[in-house]
Amino acid sequence: MMVSGFVLLIVCANVANLMLVRGMERRRQTSLSIALGARPYRVIGQTLTESLLLSLFGGAAGLGFAFGCTRLILHFTFASSGVPISASPSVPVLLFALAVSLITGIVFGTAPAWIATRVDPIEALRGAGRSTARTGSLSRKTLVILQTAFSLALLTSSGLLTAALYSLEHQDFGFEQDGRMVAKIDPTLAGYRRDQLTLLYQRIHDSLAVMPGVSAVAVCFYSPLSGNNWGGTVWMDGRPAPGPKEESDSSMDRVTADFLDVIGNPIVRGRGITAQDTATSRHVAVVNQAFARKFFKDEDPIGKHFGRLENQTPRLYEIVGVARDARFLTSKLAQPVEPLYFLPEAQHDLPDNDPGSHFLHDIVIAAKPGVSLSVAQVTQAMAAVDPNLPVISIRPLSEQVTGVFRQQRLIARLTSLFGILSLLLACIGMYGVTAYNAGCRTTEIGVRMALGANRSDAVRLILGGAFWLIICGIAVGMPLAFAAGRFLGNQLYGVNPFSPSVTFVAVAALGLSALAASLVPALRTSRISPVEALRAE
Repeated sequence: MMVSGFVLLIVCANVANLMLVRGMERRRQTSLSIALGARPYRVIGQTLTESLLLSLFGGAAGLGFAFGCTRLILHFTFASSGVPISASPSVPVLLFALAVSLITGIVFGTAPAWIATRVDPIEALRGAGRSTARTGSLSRKTLVILQTAFSLALLTSSGLLTAALYSLEHQDFGFEQDGRMVAKIDPTLAGYRRDQLTLLYQRIHDSLAVMPGVSAVAVCFYSPLSGNNWGGTVWMDGRPAPGPKEESDSSMDRVTADFLDVIGNPIVRGRGITAQDTATSRHVAVVNQAFARKFFKDEDPIGKHFGRLENQTPRLYEIVGVARDARFLTSKLAQPVEPLYFLPEAQHDLPDNDPGSHFLHDIVIAAKPGVSLSVAQVTQAMAAVDPNLPVISIRPLSEQVTGVFRQQRLIARLTSLFGILSLLLACIGMYGVTAYNAGCRTTEIGVRMALGANRSDAVRLILGGAFWLIICGIAVGMPLAFAAGRFLGNQLYGVNPFSPSVTFVAVAALGLSALAASLVPALRTSRISPVEALRAE
């Protein structure tokens, strides 16, 4: 909404500039009307009517364009899962568009209309364009400066969000994505009991492992960045039970043998979960580095015991390995990895009436290098295990990771689109003001060229005024850009909200584009011959 409001203000500034120019061009007509007895409110009413009609017709045209773009945005957002949202026009949206059109038409049409009536009939009727050429120039220049400032804020914001998205998507997740597929199942829908699960997971492993091109298979309660999380308060052996205000929480994942090897999450100390961790062996756990840092600091966690507070024992699990930190949770992506421990699927430690995490949902399949597994192959292998076992989805692990950043990607793309649009509008405004100023100075340029000035001098003269407008706009826009960066702070995921490189690129893009837009009318004016320029009066 903030970005849309900025773009709306830039558009309104352009329209206000247009109405100001129209008012300046009709000053002699306005002066004559007032000299003949016309009331100022009639003159204001005429200009305001034009502004309202322009806003209403623009709003109507924009509605059609908006609904088309909305369908396109929804298509990109829900490309793989269907579009659950209707982009059809609704009464509230139509009323909102009408209200915005009317308000902007009145607000940004009143000032130009009022300025158009501020004429001296005697001075204007003397017929010299020289007397009115610079009237209202301050208002026009102020509007262009504001356009430039808002555009810089939007360009900086889009740059920061794009940099943050790149940082998110290219971070070290701690696991391998290439050549991995994730199949989601739900054993409860097929009527499996808790005592049947270990055999089911073994059959799934055996059926998928013999597929051509498969190197390893493991089943887990939830795979990395799947959007799931299971955990609670843990209790370290040899320490008092944690109190209600003590930070002793950790996430937990239950997995089958060699799960960490399958996802490419290396063990840095000890060992991982293996096939020897059965229901009759000692209960073990593998913790990540964040778990070891939080609960053991400089101690060696291997061989230490801990439990869950809900089980009322601190010696439920023995730590046999430490895994490298990896991103499993989709929350708090800008913060360090949180504590996590892995438990063998075969070791049941929850009450019979609370099977909980023993119903594993995700199957991770690792393919051999250069091999691409198909959904049909996986579906066929799962059907061989149990045709009644529902397979909810099958997709690459990389697609699951990419989906986590869907919202950030959409926001970054939309903000970039609005930033480019604002840059285009600011350039149009700069072009309009420069072209109008150049037209008003046609006689002056003709005199200068008649006295010996060349075309490059004329270009520098016109560009000089545009250059100072751009500098003023950037100076006003820098605080806005920094404020926008601070406002977006929690969305930037490690990117400096005052990033010098992003700010430099935004300033350079805006400055060069605005100068290029100003160069066109400057070159056109410099090509006018002195004789034609002196006849312009």
